[in-house]
Amino acid sequence: MNAKESNPADSADSVPKLGPLPDHIAIIMDGNGRWAQSRGMPRIEGHRRGVDTVRMVSETCTELGIEALTLYCLSSENWKRPQQELDFLMELLERYLVEERPLIMEQQLRLQVIGRRDRLPDSVIKEMNETIRLSAGNPGTKLVLAIDYGGRDEITRAAKQLCDDVQAGRLGRAEIDEQAINDRLYTHNLPDVDLMIRTGGEMRVSNFLLWQLSYAELWVTETCWPEFPRSELERAIENFRSRDRRFGGLSVGQ
Repeated sequence: MNAKESNPADSADSVPKLGPLPDHIAIIMDGNGRWAQSRGMPRIEGHRRGVDTVRMVSETCTELGIEALTLYCLSSENWKRPQQELDFLMELLERYLVEERPLIMEQQLRLQVIGRRDRLPDSVIKEMNETIRLSAGNPGTKLVLAIDYGGRDEITRAAKQLCDDVQAGRLGRAEIDEQAINDRLYTHNLPDVDLMIRTGGEMRVSNFLLWQLSYAELWVTETCWPEFPRSELERAIENFRSRDRRFGGLSVGQ
């Protein structure tokens, strides 16, 4: 064998072995406004274009068989934004829940919404409940929209439920453990997040799924949400599969 020839067995050994796909992907869909403003468009245009990316990501996760996809649509802190932008976001959300309904059913997605509801318009809640009802029996990817959501608020609400249960005698103090807390979170029926993706380049979790992100792998990209392509989503997933997830232990052979 000359120097330029290679042994097929050696080549096979050099290919990194990829781990399983993530069960649960969570995405902070950031950069909509900045993307639009950098192109001389109003901020709301970025949100409008971002719906196309939501559709692409949902379709991709369905094709790959991802169990759950959680999208950070509106944080508890986003109510500080200009009223005109908030009104547009509510209108866009309502339209999404209606217009995307056929696609949600076609792809067998199961819609779930986490977060507060008391500050949302009645018309949004009506369409939200209808899409949740229609898709409840679908066997595909759970599409979870985090709307008026805050991680600290979620944990605070879980703590209050624990107090109520202890006071009512439904739960003993010694029974309060991680599972008891998890059972009282919005995401109690979902696996913990395996991969968290943030677009727009910011290096923080922004009060998103604080409990559920405890052991998540992070992927941050400078690409803003409206132009986030399928190829980059696939690259993030492939990178996740190549990581050594030790959960506090040691790698094999160490």
